[in-house]
Amino acid sequence: MFEPRKRIPISFAASALGLLALLAGCRVGPPYHAPAPPAIAAPNYKESTVNFHDTEGWKVASPQDAMIRGNWWEIFQDPELNALEEQLNINNQNLKEYFENYMAARATIAEARSQYWPTITANPSWNRSKSSGTLNNSTQANVGKQSTLWNAPIDVSWTPDFWGKIRNEVHEAEYASQVSAADLQTEKLTEQASLAEYFFEIRGQDMLQQILNQTVAADQKSLDYNQAQFDTGVGDYISVAEAKATLESAQSAATNVGLLRAQYEHAIAVLLGKPPSDFSVPVKPMLYKPPSIPTGVPSQLAERRPDIAAAERTLAQENAVIGIGYGAFFPQVTIGAAGGFQSSTLTSLFNWPSRIWSVGPSVAETVFDGWLYRAELHQYVAEYNADLAAYRQTTLTAFQQVEDSLAATRTYNQQILHQQDAVKDAQDYLNLEMVRYNTGVDPYVDVVIAQTTLLGNQETLNALDVEEMTSAVQLVQALGGGWDRTQLPTPEQAGAKTTKADYTQQQ
Repeated sequence: MFEPRKRIPISFAASALGLLALLAGCRVGPPYHAPAPPAIAAPNYKESTVNFHDTEGWKVASPQDAMIRGNWWEIFQDPELNALEEQLNINNQNLKEYFENYMAARATIAEARSQYWPTITANPSWNRSKSSGTLNNSTQANVGKQSTLWNAPIDVSWTPDFWGKIRNEVHEAEYASQVSAADLQTEKLTEQASLAEYFFEIRGQDMLQQILNQTVAADQKSLDYNQAQFDTGVGDYISVAEAKATLESAQSAATNVGLLRAQYEHAIAVLLGKPPSDFSVPVKPMLYKPPSIPTGVPSQLAERRPDIAAAERTLAQENAVIGIGYGAFFPQVTIGAAGGFQSSTLTSLFNWPSRIWSVGPSVAETVFDGWLYRAELHQYVAEYNADLAAYRQTTLTAFQQVEDSLAATRTYNQQILHQQDAVKDAQDYLNLEMVRYNTGVDPYVDVVIAQTTLLGNQETLNALDVEEMTSAVQLVQALGGGWDRTQLPTPEQAGAKTTKADYTQQQ
């Protein structure tokens, strides 16, 4: 007896759908909480509060002053440096490499998200076959049969994300793209700081060249004077020999200055993405004094350094990997369906009676794997703990770099004040010695000693000026330049579709 199909109660269907929704919302693995940086009790950096014994010189800006934003190199107020930095941001090949790595990391997010959707494949085929022939009892040959089969199937396979494995993979890719974005900013800051340091080194070499050129000119006059004295029988030849040796030593030093300048110039050319043979920096002997640099307070540093942001995002990435490891312990449910048409003739292939279909779920669960999943999970946890230690070390190193740069800039400035006095006194010493030599009181060798003393002090002062400027650049770099964490793309921004504007913004 035929019985009508019983209707499924609405409450049961709703419960089943609710169960599926609940399972789809499950996400195994530990929740992520960003670790706190090392506790900072001091309201200011230690080296910024050291008392100055001199009333003049470089001072640390007040912590309440506005922090550097945007183009940090503009604080040095040099138009030529500004122009070079702008070229670097466009043409530096290392930055292009890091940018493309970031774009590749963004593409992996879309790859991970593709697992949310079913996979649909089509595999049309045509096959013609012939069966083998036989001999029957009457010895008549059966030559076999030929057949043709046309297929137009479509297969659909979908694995619901019941345990959050795919979501963890998506989050892992999102955090990895954030790490790549922070790495790009770290590299950009490194390249920009290197350019500024090379620039000030070149200006220091130009000033040194001017000092040595002036020394050569003065030594030439001394040689001419002593030669004239000797030619007229007033002086002795030992003074001529001493003057000649002094001149030749100064000429050698003046020639050597060009080597370092050329190397710094070549380095800047490479930073700008240019062949060194097509680039030059005009000679400008200039003295610079570092500006007052706002440091902010120590508690802000973790938000201003892109390398610290990268270390923290790496932790989030590793936490998502742990979630993937937990998801491996749960069964994988796959819902498959196939349909299409099959016929022995092409003309009837898409007729309704030629349709074929099948549907059904499958469940896969590893029964025993030699405790592989458990070992992998332990590995992921250990890697997270290692990255946690790396994050804390990165933060501590950042504080060290700020304190080191503050100490260096302050110390160089105070040393420069004393060295300026040393140069002035050495010039007075030379002037007095020239008077004593011209009046016949002292031999020329005493003049040579005074000249050497002045030149040594001038070279030291010039070197200290350069060290002070490069340490100021390093301080800005240690503070994170003009970057802060708000510039880091969110997971949603990193996972957005790549557009032409992304490349335009980079350039």
